This record gives sequence, structure tokens and C-alpha cells, in this order.
Amino acid sequence: MSEESLADLRARAGQGDRDAVDELVELAGERGDVVELRRLSDAGSSDATDQLIQLAAELGDIGELRRLSDAGNDTATDQLIETAVELEKWDELHRLARLGNRTAAEELEELGDLGEE
Repeated sequence: MSEESLADLRARAGQGDRDAVDELVELAGERGDVVELRRLSDAGSSDATDQLIQLAAELGDIGELRRLSDAGNDTATDQLIETAVELEKWDELHRLARLGNRTAAEELEELGDLGEE
């Protein structure tokens, strides 16, 4: 897609054209464009948020998952916990557990000594 076509699509999406938003989400997902997905997510697209969570998990992007989780997205929190376990980011599990996340606390409990801070 040309830059001109992409700019037109963004303009239509900015005016509330749901089809344009959907197309941008799809294109950004295909390209792995975290910046575009973040912009669309921040503008209120739940589809973009879902794609962003999936992409961040695939990339092991703890920071992006944390940002979405801290904003209250439960799916991002679940994915953050899963990704933290996969990447052995015990500090992230401890942070979530301190914030009261029961799943993170249970993961740490299962890990035993591995999860010690």
C-alpha cells in the first residue's frame, strides 16, 4: 500500500470510518507495526488492542504488555504473566503479585526458589 493510500485510510479512520479502522488494524498486524497498533488501540479500537497484545507476546515485549496491563486490560495482564514465566522475568511476577494479582502470586508459589526476588 502506498503512503498516500495509507494516509487516506488513516484520515478516514480518524473520521470514524469503522471499515478504515478495521483495515488499518489488519494491515498493522500483518506488518507487525507496534506503533500503528498502539495508536489505534489508544484511539479506542479493541481489535487493535487484541492484535497489539498478541504481537507484544510474540515479540516478548514485556514493556508493552505491562503498559496495557497497568491500563486495566485483563487480557494483557494474563499474557504478561504467561510471557514473564516464559522469559523467566521473575521481577515482573513479583511486581504483579505485590499489586495483588493472585495468578502471578500462584505462579511464583509454583516456581518455589526459582521465583525468589
